[in-house]
Amino acid sequence: MTENTLRSVTVERTGTGHFTATNPRGGTISFGTGSADDGETDFTPVELLLAALGGCTAVDVDVATARHSEPTRFTVTVTGDKVADELGNRLTDLSVSFSVAFPDDEAGDRARAILPRAVKVSHDKLCTVSRTVEAGTPVTVAVEDA
Repeated sequence: MTENTLRSVTVERTGTGHFTATNPRGGTISFGTGSADDGETDFTPVELLLAALGGCTAVDVDVATARHSEPTRFTVTVTGDKVADELGNRLTDLSVSFSVAFPDDEAGDRARAILPRAVKVSHDKLCTVSRTVEAGTPVTVAVEDA
């Protein structure tokens, strides 16, 4: 890893079942167990993974299409089934669905025309998150001395 390729976040416990992730630029996002019984609204780690999948490809598609026309609607819905089986807990049947609309004019027509290709290129080549999931990148874990 080099300074140009390394990406990182730091996760700190803020309370029982509550955490804050901080990026190197100082941005933060809180998350937790998402226990509906306790009225929690924080995202869970699984929901953050789904948001990362949708957000990554949404950024790619937005950059490509907004050059031509500002969308009047841009919604990405990401779903997956959480299962527990012989492979452990995981998500299956991940799906990313775009609902995008553009104005009814020449610029909107250009944006609509490139939308399917922009989605495909993001999925097949550009979106680091979905590419990492699909490639099945191994994850290592370690416990540092306290």
